Amino acid sequence: MKEVSSFKKYQPLAIAAGIGSILGSGIIVGLSATITVWQRGLGLTNGQVGIISGALTFAIAAGSLLSGQITKRIGLIRSFNWLNLFYAIGALICVFSESYTLLLAGVIITGFASGADLPISLTVISHDSPDKNTSARLVSSTQIFWQVGVLSSYIAAFVVSKIAGATGARIVFSILAAVAIIAWLWRTTSSKFRAFHEKGEKRHLNSETRKEQETHITVKSVFTGEGAGKYIGFFTCIMVFYLAWNLLANTFGQFQTFTLVQAHASQSFATGAGIVLNIVGLITTTIFASLSGGKLRNKLFVIAQLIQIFSMLGLALSSHALWPIVIAIGCYNIGNNLAGEAMYKVWTQESFPVEIRASVQGFINGFSRLCCGLFALITPALVIPSAIRTTMFGFAILLTIGFIGGLTMMALQKKYNVRKFD
Repeated sequence: MKEVSSFKKYQPLAIAAGIGSILGSGIIVGLSATITVWQRGLGLTNGQVGIISGALTFAIAAGSLLSGQITKRIGLIRSFNWLNLFYAIGALICVFSESYTLLLAGVIITGFASGADLPISLTVISHDSPDKNTSARLVSSTQIFWQVGVLSSYIAAFVVSKIAGATGARIVFSILAAVAIIAWLWRTTSSKFRAFHEKGEKRHLNSETRKEQETHITVKSVFTGEGAGKYIGFFTCIMVFYLAWNLLANTFGQFQTFTLVQAHASQSFATGAGIVLNIVGLITTTIFASLSGGKLRNKLFVIAQLIQIFSMLGLALSSHALWPIVIAIGCYNIGNNLAGEAMYKVWTQESFPVEIRASVQGFINGFSRLCCGLFALITPALVIPSAIRTTMFGFAILLTIGFIGGLTMMALQKKYNVRKFD
C-alpha cells in the first residue's frame, strides 16, 4: 500500500521525465517519417538525406555517451531542467530552416539534447524515489511515453503528409518544439519537483553508503575499486542483453512492413498492421510498468523472452502464408515490450550507485546506437527474400544470447541482494 501511494505521489516526476522519452522517439520517428517531405521542400539530394539521417543517430549516441560528463559539469538537476530548452532550440532551427546546412544543424542539436536527456531523466527518477520498488515502477513507466511518442509521430506525419512543400514537416517539428518548451517550463518551475529533488538529495547524503560517497565515487572507482567484480558483471550482462535486443528491434522495425508485403499483404494492410502493433506495444509496456517493482517481474521476463525467440523461429519456419506471419510478428511485439528497453533501464538504475547511473546508462545507450547505426549498413542484405529465413534463425540466436545475459543479470541481482523481490 505504501509502495502504491509512493508511486502515485512521485508519478508527476515520471511524467515530466517521460515527456523526454516522447521527444526522444518523436525526433527519430518524426524525421524518418518526414525526411522525404524535407527533401522535396528544400531540394535535398539523396546524399544529403543520408547525412541528415545518419547525423541524428550519431548525435543521439554522442549525447548519451556524454550525459555523465554533462551532469558532472552542470549538475544532475540543472541538466534535467534545461536540456529540453536546447531540444526546443534545435527543433525550431529545423522549423525555420531554408537550407540543408540549417536543417542539419537543427537535427544535430535536437538529437544531442535528446540523447543526453534520457539517461539523465532516469537518474533523476531513481535519485528522487523513496525506495527501489517505486523507482523501478517509475523508470519502467517512462517507456510508455516512448511508445506514445512513436505512435503520435506516425499519426502526425500521416496527417500532414498531403501538405505541399516542407510545411507538413515544419508542423511536425513545431509540435516537438512546443512539447519540449512545456517540459522545460514544468521541470524548472514546479515546486513539487524542487521538493522531490531536495528530499532525494537528503536521503542520498544520509544513506548507509555515506562513507562510500565521501570517497568520491566515480566510474573508475566503481569499476576498479573494492567490489568491482559485481559492477563489471552487472554492466556486462546489461550490455549483452540490451545490445542483442536493440540490434533486433532496430533492424526488425525496418523490414516488418517489407516482410508482410512479401507475404502478399497490401501496403495499406502492412501500414495498418504497424499502427495496431504500436498500440499493442503501448499496452504491453503499460503492463510491464505495473509489474516492474514486484516479484512477478523476473517470471514475466523469462516468458516474454521465450515468446520472442519462438516468434523468430516461427517466422524462419513459416511459409509465405500471411496470417502465420502476422501472428508471429504480433507475438514478437508482445514479448519485445515486456522484456526489452524498459527492463534494461530498470536494471541499470537499480544496480549502480546514483553518482554514475547517468554515465553507465548513457554509455550503454550510446554504444548500442552506434552499433545499430553500423549494423544498418548490412540491413538491406538481410531483408532480401532469399536471405530472410536465415536472418530469422540468426535473430533467434541473437535473442538467445541476450536471454542468457538477462538470466545471468537476475542471478547476480539475487546474489548481491539488489532487489527485495526475487
